[in-house]
Amino acid sequence: MLFCLCPFLSFSQVTSSIDSTKIKIGQQITFKIEVEADTTDLIVFPEGQTFSPLEMIESYKVDTTKNNAKYQLIKTYGLTQFDSGSYTIPKQKIIIGTKTFFTDSLQVKVSNIQVDTTKQGLYDIKPFIKVDKSSSNRWLMILGILCAIALVAFLLYWFIWRKKPLTEEAKIALLPPYDRAKLALKTLDESTYLENSELKDYYSELTFIIRKYLDEKVYDKSLESTTDELISRLNLLKDANQIELSKDDIRNLETILKRADLVKFAKSAPDVELAKLDRNTIDIEIDHVKEALPEPTEEEKLLNEKYKEDQERKKKRKKVILTVLISVFLVIATFVGFGIKYGFTYVKDTVIGHESKELLEGNWVRSEYGVPPVMINTPKVLKREIIELPKELKDKISNTTFRYFSPSSGIDIQVSTTVFNYSEEEKKQQASDDAKTSELYATSEKFVERLEAQGAKDITVKREQFITPNAAEGLKTYGTMSLEIDGDFKLANYTVILFKAENVRQQIILQWRETDDYANQMAERILNSIELKKAEE
Repeated sequence: MLFCLCPFLSFSQVTSSIDSTKIKIGQQITFKIEVEADTTDLIVFPEGQTFSPLEMIESYKVDTTKNNAKYQLIKTYGLTQFDSGSYTIPKQKIIIGTKTFFTDSLQVKVSNIQVDTTKQGLYDIKPFIKVDKSSSNRWLMILGILCAIALVAFLLYWFIWRKKPLTEEAKIALLPPYDRAKLALKTLDESTYLENSELKDYYSELTFIIRKYLDEKVYDKSLESTTDELISRLNLLKDANQIELSKDDIRNLETILKRADLVKFAKSAPDVELAKLDRNTIDIEIDHVKEALPEPTEEEKLLNEKYKEDQERKKKRKKVILTVLISVFLVIATFVGFGIKYGFTYVKDTVIGHESKELLEGNWVRSEYGVPPVMINTPKVLKREIIELPKELKDKISNTTFRYFSPSSGIDIQVSTTVFNYSEEEKKQQASDDAKTSELYATSEKFVERLEAQGAKDITVKREQFITPNAAEGLKTYGTMSLEIDGDFKLANYTVILFKAENVRQQIILQWRETDDYANQMAERILNSIELKKAEE
C-alpha cells in the first residue's frame, strides 16, 4: 500500500506528453511540457531543433496559470517527420532556477501514406532544378563604399580642382596695369560723383588710379608716398634715364596730385569742369607713362614667364597638399568613427584582413561525420584523413577521422569515430555506466599525454559533463597550453568532447590560439552545435 501511495505523495516539477504515438508522414503531433514551479523561479524551455530526428515546425506561446504560490506553465511544440520509421523524441532540457531537469524520451511511429495506384497514376521523378546562389549584402557594402568615395572625389574636384568661373573683379585683376587703369577711368566717368558734387570722393578715385598704375610700373611705393615724395622719385628716375617722362608730364601730375590733396584735406572745392579736365589729363599722362617705359628685354620676358609658371606650380602644389590632407583626415576620421562603434581591432582586421574573422563571418557548413553520425557546424567542410592503425589493432577497431586545419589562423577541428569489435565478454564489461565513464577519462588522459609528446608545455586540465542540445551526455576536457609557433611559445586553448555508446567512441577536438578572439567565438559556436544521432536514425 505504501508503494502504491508513493507516486501520489511525491512532487514532480516537469512532465511531458504527446497527443499521439502514431502519425503518418508529414502529420503534426503536439509535444507538451508541463512545469510547476515557484513564482520567483526563472524557467527556460527548449528552443530550436532540439527534437531531432523529428522536426519542430512551430513553437507555441507558454500558457501560464497561477495555483496558490506556484505557477503552472504549459509549453507546446508542433513536431513532424517526413520519413517513415520508428523515432525517439530525445530528452529535453528544462532549466528551473539553478536546477536542470530532463523530460522522458518518447517513442513515435511514422507510417507511410497508402496510395491507390488504380485511381492515381504514378509520375516520373522530377528533374533537378537549378537554384541561384543566395545573394549576400556584401555588394551593398561595396556599393556604399564606392558611393562615399565618389562623393568625396566630387567634392574635392568641385571645391579645389575645378576651374571656377571668374568674377568681374577677378577678370579685372588679370588685366595688364595699363588696361586696368583705362577701365578704372571709364568706371569713374560712369559714377555720379560730379553730379552730386562729391569732389573729395572723385579726386580720391582719380589719384588712386594714377598712383596704382605708377606703383605697378614705375615706383613700387607710389601708393604709400606723399605727393612730394612721389614727384621727387619721378624726377630722380628721369634724371637717371630710367623713365623718359618730360618735365611737363611730371609737372601736370604734381599739379593734379596737390589739388587732390587740397580737396581731400583742406576742403577745397574746385570747379566741376576743372575736375573733368584733370581726369582727361590723367588719361593722357597714363599714355605718356606707358610710352616712357622701356620695352622689356627678352630676359625680363623669360623671367616673367618663369614667374607665372612658378605661380601655377605653387598653386597646383597647394591643391595637391590640400587634397592629401583632406583625404587623410577623412580616412582617419572614418577609422576613428567605426573604431568607436565597432572596436578598433575589428575595423583594422576588416580593412587589412584577418583569416579567423573571415572564417567566423563566412558561410558555415552543418554536416554529419562518421557512423553513427556527429552533427556539427564548422566554418569549412572537414576532410577525411587516413589514420594508419597498428597491425595488431586493425582487427579490433576501425577509425574514421575528419579534420580542418588552418596553419595561419591556428584553428584545428577534428571529428573522429572509433568502432570497437568487442567480444561478448568485453561487451558485458563495457555495458555499465561506470565502465563507459572510466574509458572516457582514460581517453582524456591519453589525449593530454599526446599533447605533451607533441611538445606542448604548461598544460592545464579541467573536466566536466557535456550535454548536447538533443540530450546526449559526454565528457568535456578543456584547458590551456603553450605551443611552439615560429620558434616562440604561445598560449593556446584546447577542448576535447568524448562520447561513448556501446561499442562506439566519438571524439571532437578543437585547438586554437588564446589571443585570437575570433577563434574563441568560433570554438563556442562549434561546441554549441554538436549533436549526436543514433545508428538507426
